[in-house]
Amino acid sequence: MSESKLQVVLLRSTPDPEEIVAQAAKLCYSAASVDDLKKQIERKNQANFIEKLMDMRHLSPIEHATFTFGIEGISRSCSHQIVRHRLASYSQQSQRYVGQQSGKTGGFHFIVPPGIEKIGKKQWFTEKMHLIQQWYDELVEELENQGESTFEDARFLLPDAAETKIIITMNARELLHFFRVRCCNRAQWEIRELATEMLRQVKQVSPHIFKDAGPGCVNDTCPEGKMTCGKMGEVRNRFKNLT
Repeated sequence: MSESKLQVVLLRSTPDPEEIVAQAAKLCYSAASVDDLKKQIERKNQANFIEKLMDMRHLSPIEHATFTFGIEGISRSCSHQIVRHRLASYSQQSQRYVGQQSGKTGGFHFIVPPGIEKIGKKQWFTEKMHLIQQWYDELVEELENQGESTFEDARFLLPDAAETKIIITMNARELLHFFRVRCCNRAQWEIRELATEMLRQVKQVSPHIFKDAGPGCVNDTCPEGKMTCGKMGEVRNRFKNLT
């Protein structure tokens, strides 16, 4: 068992996402056939049109662009927050079928919160994770001795810090919402770090759709009201220059 670090990979995205978004949007206002519209759009750079579309908040066409991420090095605590976002597809590594027994898998990997490191308790925290692993192994051995063929009851001992892996697919509109709430300074640190890295990567393949993406204060007043972090200028600068 060991400490895990966040890794995010953009596995797949809609080919030419801004082109398909432009085609969907222009279809709403055009009498042209789908084939003619496709040819017209392919001949032009759609950057200005996409930015106009985003300014108009006509967002249903961007639902046609999807992005699939492979994510590891996050805690079960973080994954519980992620799956609250309903308009997405998820495939998560199973604790039931992926054993966590030391002798068979090296034990469970875990996430160390930066706040734990900040107060100088990383070694203490790691020792507690190893202790939980010992309890887990002890319970698995007892279950096997009693003729139980599964570890599923033993996994109730595993902490929220246990590392998990997940594949996520979201459309561009849902990603904008995800970034709005999860890139915010008031979001929990782990999902904020994840969301920021996801945004950095989708900006590489769809810069105009995600040009102004980020927490709610990037293009508006802070939606947190009295709970604001008070750092709107700093946050805006960070996300406007995210590359």
